[in-house]
Amino acid sequence: MSEAVSAGTRAADLEVSGLQVLYGGIAAVKGVSFTVGRGEIVALIGANGAGKTSVLKAVIGLVPAAKGTVRLFGREANAIPTHRRTALGATLVPEGRAIFAGMSVRENLELGAFLKRDAATLGARFERVLRLFPRLGERLDQAGGTLSGGEQQMLAIGRALMGEPKLLLLDEPSLGLAPKLVAQIFASVVEIAKTGITILLVEQNTRLALETAHRAHVLVTGKIVLSGPCAELRSDPRIKAAYLGETL
Repeated sequence: MSEAVSAGTRAADLEVSGLQVLYGGIAAVKGVSFTVGRGEIVALIGANGAGKTSVLKAVIGLVPAAKGTVRLFGREANAIPTHRRTALGATLVPEGRAIFAGMSVRENLELGAFLKRDAATLGARFERVLRLFPRLGERLDQAGGTLSGGEQQMLAIGRALMGEPKLLLLDEPSLGLAPKLVAQIFASVVEIAKTGITILLVEQNTRLALETAHRAHVLVTGKIVLSGPCAELRSDPRIKAAYLGETL
């Protein structure tokens, strides 16, 4: 992935400013601010409990912002419910995939297009998803719950793409997958970005996230403690020691 993309040279699809998220009075996210430029891949990295998933949930509206603002495509979104944020073009692929196990692959994909069901483009979207994930094309009539973990992740991403999102929020796409399938999933993430879709990626595999994204932010206990282009972060001794398993 090229490191030449700069958020300062393109419009921001996502702007998060001073975001705070509370659970029962306890702050999980503490004043986080960042932007994601159009067509850019930005990663949020950090240990379990750092607040990464809470940021994604606040962006899509599944949890409220106690303080701060979320702007989607130039529009303040704090008061906009989740389904309307999705209609604007923001889509979350949640941790654990959350596919409908009893529905077929075809039905899961069709469900992803429930806001944009015009027949003229539905077939074209199916074709694009199946070109990206040919394995799904071999299993269209198979129940989603019978797929392997990697295939379910492909289905979850494909379902999101059926809605033609402008901003794709990916939460731990490599979780529980074999290395070969992880490589396939992240190759697809790069291909998706090449089509112009903006991506905010939460990923515990720090090495892979830094190889895939343009820029990254490191979260520690709800705060961003380090940010920069991924090429710089990969060579940062603090990142090497804390997240890449390299001794100083």
